[in-house]
Amino acid sequence: MLIYLHGFRSGPQSEKVHVLAEHLAQRGLAHEMWCEQLSPVPFEAIARIEAQIARCATPPTLVGSSLGGFYATLLAEKHGLRAALINPFVPHADFDAGLFLGEHEMIYSGTRFTFTEAHIAQIAALDCPLLRNPQNLWLLAETADEVLDYRHAVARYAGARQTILEGGDHSFTRWPDYLDDVLRFAGLLS
Repeated sequence: MLIYLHGFRSGPQSEKVHVLAEHLAQRGLAHEMWCEQLSPVPFEAIARIEAQIARCATPPTLVGSSLGGFYATLLAEKHGLRAALINPFVPHADFDAGLFLGEHEMIYSGTRFTFTEAHIAQIAALDCPLLRNPQNLWLLAETADEVLDYRHAVARYAGARQTILEGGDHSFTRWPDYLDDVLRFAGLLS
C-alpha cells in the first residue's frame, strides 16, 4: 500500500497523484494507493494519516510531496515505515512564517483557510530534526525548486538514499520517470 501525502495547498487532484494513480492502474495495482484531502491543520492531518496507517494490513510506504514530505518523514520515523520524499519541506530550514501565515486557498478545491501562529506551533511540535532511520527514506529533489531550497533537504536527509536532479521545479518535473522506482521501493514491483 502507498499512502500519498500532498503538499500545503494541494490535494488528491494534483498532477503527481493523477500520474501515480494511472500508473498503478496500468499495472493492476489501483487498489494499492490511498490519497485523501488533508486538513490544513497539521495535528488534524497527522491524525487522519495515522488512522489510515492503522487500517493497513501490512506496513504501507509513504510518499510525500513538500509539506507531505515533512509529514511522511515524521510518520516513517514514528512507525518504522519507508518514505519517498519529493522536494520535502524542512521546518527548521525552510520555515518562513510569512509564506504560511494568513488566508490561503486550496489549489484544486478553492476552499479557503487561515493558517495561524497556532498551526506553526503544531509544525514545530511535530518536527523531528534528528533522523533515527535514514535508511528508510528516499529523497527526490530538483535543484531549481522555486519554493524550497533543495540543499536544506540534502543536508537533512544525509544518510538517506538521495536522487538530486539538476533543473526542474517544486512540482518535481521528472516524476513520471521515477514511478517504477517508487513502486519497487514500496515493494509493489520486483
